[in-house]
Amino acid sequence: MSNRKTVAFQGARGAFSEQACRSLLGSDFELRPLERFVDVFEALASGEVDHAVVPIENTLAGSVHENYDHLLNFKLPILAETRVRIVHNLIGRPEAEFGRIVRAISHPVALGQCLKFFREHREIRAESHYDTGGSVKTIMEGDDPTVAAIASSAAAEHYGAKILREEIEDDRENYTRFFLLAREAPEPPSEHAEGYKTSIAFSVRNEPGALFKAMSAFALRDVSLAKIESRPLKGRPWEYLFYLDFHGSTTETRCRNAMNHLGEMTELLAVLGCYRQAADE
Repeated sequence: MSNRKTVAFQGARGAFSEQACRSLLGSDFELRPLERFVDVFEALASGEVDHAVVPIENTLAGSVHENYDHLLNFKLPILAETRVRIVHNLIGRPEAEFGRIVRAISHPVALGQCLKFFREHREIRAESHYDTGGSVKTIMEGDDPTVAAIASSAAAEHYGAKILREEIEDDRENYTRFFLLAREAPEPPSEHAEGYKTSIAFSVRNEPGALFKAMSAFALRDVSLAKIESRPLKGRPWEYLFYLDFHGSTTETRCRNAMNHLGEMTELLAVLGCYRQAADE
């Protein structure tokens, strides 16, 4: 029996999530590809795997709202983050020729990020598939050389497919941010440790100025916010839950004081993770 750690991700082998796994964990682990995001969270929560890697936001498509909700519901702490540049390629079977391609399958988000390519090649019809890596697996399991996939070069290599056109995405500044999750939070950093980020979720009373007052807890202490986003609060129409990232750790005095201040004004406050921020920040 292998003693290597197992990591779950959504999609098939060759998905961009697999690339994120390698960025976060190196190569000494076993991959557990699963069909749905909720399957990934359930596998980690149940102890079936040791870690999970999930996308949380894309620079073009925005946040993966489902995973923000799972973070709060499953209470699985964030250990680290990474960013992966999303490079889309048109990929065919080994015998495929670009001029004969009539359909290209991929995840709807990937297809939406290659609109210029489809405008320039109107003979190729875009067709939704459940996953980028899975689209390459599908064409390789079939026998139709006129059907191509849009996915990463790693997917082409893994399944023995051929890249017909490289870098067909509309925008080169296309990155996805991924979280590494575990069942237990690591030891908190020392008070003076630098380069950390903290993700939290909170809700405030539905009254004038409530969010402004909540943000003042950070502004008064010069805590830099990296992101804030609202989500509908289930069971309470027109009220919202806020997801917020700030630069700093829960052990820093100024951040700890900001959190204590915020806690006095909120109905719910949960720390989703305190982790080293991606190296390029």
